[in-house]
Amino acid sequence: MKVSIVIPVYNEARTVDALLERVWSQSLPGFEKELLVIESNSTDGSRELVQNFITRHPNSKSCSIQAIYEIAPRGKGHAVRQGFKAASGDIFLIQDADLEYDPADYQKLLQPIAEGRAAFVLGSRYMGPRRWRIRKFGTIGLRAVCINYGARLFHKFFNLLFGSRLTDPTTMYKVFRAECLRGLHFTCDRFDFDFELLGKLMLAGFVPVEIPVSYRSRGYDQGKKADIWRDSPIGPLAIIKTRFAR
Repeated sequence: MKVSIVIPVYNEARTVDALLERVWSQSLPGFEKELLVIESNSTDGSRELVQNFITRHPNSKSCSIQAIYEIAPRGKGHAVRQGFKAASGDIFLIQDADLEYDPADYQKLLQPIAEGRAAFVLGSRYMGPRRWRIRKFGTIGLRAVCINYGARLFHKFFNLLFGSRLTDPTTMYKVFRAECLRGLHFTCDRFDFDFELLGKLMLAGFVPVEIPVSYRSRGYDQGKKADIWRDSPIGPLAIIKTRFAR
C-alpha cells in the first residue's frame, strides 16, 4: 500500500530539514511512502531548505517526494487540501513540520487500516505516555492557560455536538483511507480545518480509532503559530457549521 504523507510548511526553517529527514528515513515495512510538501512562500528560508532537501533525496521505489510551492500563505487547512489533491496513495497521513509529533509512531497508526480494522485513525496526545493534559508553550502566563483550557472546552463541545467521546479531536495525526474523502468538500483554511475534516469524515460514517502517540509541545518563541485571538473564535464556528451543514 502507498501512504501519502502531507506536510504543510510555513516558516519552519528551524525544524523542516530535520523533520523531512526523519520522515524520509522512517522505515515502514509493507508500505510505499509518498511525501507531499506544501511550502507556503515562507519568509525565513524554509522554501530553500525544502528545495535543497529534494535535490539531495531523489525519488526511489520505496519513497518519493513532491513539493507544491504556493505563491502566498493561505493557512494550514488550505495547504493540506492542496496536498490531498496531489496525493496518489491508498492512505493519507498529515504531518506538521515542527517536530512536535514523532514519525516513529507511523507504523502503529497505519496498522489498524492495513489490517482492515479501521478506515480512520487519530493519534491522541492525551492517551500517550506523558498524557498531555496541560501543554507548555515556553512561557507561563495567560496565553498558555487560555490555550489549554480553551482546547479542552472545544473538545467537549465537539464531542457534545457529534455524540462522540474522543480524547483529542485537534490532533495533527489524522490518518485515513484515501477513499474516505470521496464526495466531501472542504472550505476551512486555517486551524479550523481540523474540526471540519474530522466532523465531515464522521458524518460520512467513518468512526475514528484513537491510538496513543508521543508529543512534545513547542513554545511561541520556537515558532508556534496558533493565534489565540484569531483562531479561537473560528474553531466553534467550524464545529457548528460542519455539524449542521446540509
